[in-house]
Amino acid sequence: MKKQTTVRLPDDLADTAEAVARIRGTSLNQLIVDALSAEIERARADDGFTERARRLIERDKELLERLAQ
Repeated sequence: MKKQTTVRLPDDLADTAEAVARIRGTSLNQLIVDALSAEIERARADDGFTERARRLIERDKELLERLAQ
């Protein structure tokens, strides 16, 4: 299943991204998917990021538990 979303890019970034996609022989959509996938992998490999995520999840869990009481 795929989710459709809208991304608003500055004109210069959009033009450059379209050129890169054309040169690579791929679509702009695939270029964006590949770039997001690479960024997510970098985030997952960042210990600081994962620790902040754990703290945020724990805080959200505590808030939800309070709301459920």
